[in-house]
Amino acid sequence: MEDIEVVVAHQARATLRVGDVFLKIDTDQTRTDVEVEAMAMAPIPTPEVLWHKPPVLALAALPGTALGRLGEPSIASSAAWAAAGAAVRMLHDAPLPPWPGQSLDEIASNLDGECEWLVTNGVLPADLVTRNRQVAEAALRPWTPVFTHGDLQITHVFFDGDEITGVIDWSEASQGDAMSDLATLTLGHEERLGDVVAGYGTDVDLDVIRAWWSLRSLLAIRWLIEHGFDPSSPGCEVDVLKSRM
Repeated sequence: MEDIEVVVAHQARATLRVGDVFLKIDTDQTRTDVEVEAMAMAPIPTPEVLWHKPPVLALAALPGTALGRLGEPSIASSAAWAAAGAAVRMLHDAPLPPWPGQSLDEIASNLDGECEWLVTNGVLPADLVTRNRQVAEAALRPWTPVFTHGDLQITHVFFDGDEITGVIDWSEASQGDAMSDLATLTLGHEERLGDVVAGYGTDVDLDVIRAWWSLRSLLAIRWLIEHGFDPSSPGCEVDVLKSRM
C-alpha cells in the first residue's frame, strides 16, 4: 500500500498524494470547475485529470521538481527559470478564458481593507504597511487582460533539467494582469527576475512587478495567518515587505 502524504490542508481545501496521484478536496465547487476548465484551455503542460467526483479531483503527478519554495534558495538553473518565463508568455498569449478576474477597483478596495486590518490589529508596523501600500500603487493601473494563472507560486511550476514539465493549481486562473503572474513567480526570489524576464520577452514593466510583490504580500498575510501559515518566516511575505523599506 502507498503511504498518504498530506501536501496541504486547511479549512477550505486539502491536497493529498497517494503514489503518483494527487487528490484535491475543495469545499468550493466553483474553484474546482475553474481549475479543470483552465487546464483544458492552457497551452502549456498541466496535470492529467484522472477523474472528478465533487468535491474530489484526482490528478496525475507531474514529472520533475518544483522550481523552489518561498524562503528557500532555488536549485533550478537560470535556463530553467528562463523556460518558466517562456511558458508564462505562452499562457499570456493564449485566448482569454471566458470568465473575468477581479477588477482594478476590487483589488484596490481589498488592498485598503487588508492594510487597515494589518495596522489595526498590530500585525505589522504602520510605517511598513504605509510604505508598501505606496509601492503597490504602481500596480493599480489599467491593464490589457491576459490569460493568467492567478497563483503562480514557484511551488506550482515543475521542471526537469532546463525544461518546464508542467504547472499545477489552476483554481485562481482568470483574465488578469500579466505582471501579477510574473511577480508571483519571482516573489521572494528577486535574483531570478532577470532570468524570467529573459524567457518572457518584451512588454515587461519591472516597476509594476515590484509593486505586485508588495501588493500580493499585503493581501496574503491575513489569509496565511488564519490558515495556519507563517508569513514572517525567513524570506517570506513579511521579509518581502521589509525589503521595500
